[in-house]
Amino acid sequence: MASEAKELPNCPVETTLTMISDKWKVLILRDLLAGTKRFGELKKSIGQVSQKVLTAQLREMEANGLLTRTVYAEVPPRVEYTLTELGYSLKPILDAMWSWGEEYKASKAIRNNRA
Repeated sequence: MASEAKELPNCPVETTLTMISDKWKVLILRDLLAGTKRFGELKKSIGQVSQKVLTAQLREMEANGLLTRTVYAEVPPRVEYTLTELGYSLKPILDAMWSWGEEYKASKAIRNNRA
């Protein structure tokens, strides 16, 4: 999919947010870190996302080089999504988000028990 080159922000944090700026993208990354998935598997795992939004997010991530889309010539067609090397390079960021979320939940539980 060809798209116009967008100018990236000067701030590296903002550049990263541009690539994964939507909660659906982060959840797609989370699921694809475990390996290749089909569209239906992603939709089921992510939950409340609509088919239209999931399709748009996957296309944008493909255009940005974060994942590849492979279509198999079968009936019905089989489409699989796999992270690229660039997509896998976001793993430390997702790992840090996971750790922070775990620590936050634990600290919130401690505060709630004290109340």
